[in-house]
Amino acid sequence: MAKIKRHSYWKEMAKYHFFKIGFSILGAKLVQKIKYRIIFGRNLDWDNPDTLNAKIHWLKLNVREDFHTIVADKYAARKWLADRFGEEYLIPLLYKTDRWQDVRPENIPHEPCIIKSNNGCGDYFIIKDFSEYTDEDWDNIRNDCRIWMSKNLFYKGQEWQYKNMKPCIIVEKLLQTKDGKVPNDYKLNYFNGKLEFVYCSVDREGGNWRNIYDAEWKPLPFHWVPKKSYRKDLRGPEIEAPATFEKMKEIGAEIAKLFKYVRVDFYDVDGKLYYGEVTLHHGSGADPFFPDKYDFIYGEKLKL
Repeated sequence: MAKIKRHSYWKEMAKYHFFKIGFSILGAKLVQKIKYRIIFGRNLDWDNPDTLNAKIHWLKLNVREDFHTIVADKYAARKWLADRFGEEYLIPLLYKTDRWQDVRPENIPHEPCIIKSNNGCGDYFIIKDFSEYTDEDWDNIRNDCRIWMSKNLFYKGQEWQYKNMKPCIIVEKLLQTKDGKVPNDYKLNYFNGKLEFVYCSVDREGGNWRNIYDAEWKPLPFHWVPKKSYRKDLRGPEIEAPATFEKMKEIGAEIAKLFKYVRVDFYDVDGKLYYGEVTLHHGSGADPFFPDKYDFIYGEKLKL
């Protein structure tokens, strides 16, 4: 029995083109305003955005630089980061291709890895043991890679950095701790160059918790996730700051000088630091805060 679910290419592309046509007919501002109203239950004031999510929407439409495409590209950003901070923090690259048809087990080193697109969000497959995957599984993986490479994320959320990105598929070494677990993901959120909070994805293969801390690693009492992801037990047991936290903050602060808002992601694997990615618009401005008041509190902190 196949481990990988088969998705309909034509169904996925039909949904994609629905969004694309909607933006072309109604215009970016109106579509974003409608989506914002549906998600948050309030109007989006383009002239005076007040919440953090509203300001992220404003940034999407008003701050567009050519280098944004490079830093958001999960492949191109590797060189951009290495040139500035060193290759030793890069996750080892096992394979890269511009053709989805080439995503085959014979082309990829047989070690734990993650297959993902350079131009997507949440598009990936984790492969720990190649022997567990059938020819049908690999056919389904290639089918999803075809879907990923056929979409332009710009037309979903109007994040300009994706518009001119050349799609490809990359395979990176799967980071694992000495216990064989996927490491925690540390997402450092900077406002006007200042680290305001660290969003931690904890124990992804177990409790799958979301803990948030300030720059001194004091717990903060809120969540910032899609509505469908929120649950009462979303915060897990408290964790200690990673061993490389100071280096994370040092690198993150340098990157943050280039943006009004940016999220810089890192992994700590048993004391070894790795880059994750650079995100310009967390959740595309569509993730509510729980409680909602923190959307206004952090909106006040971000100066446009």
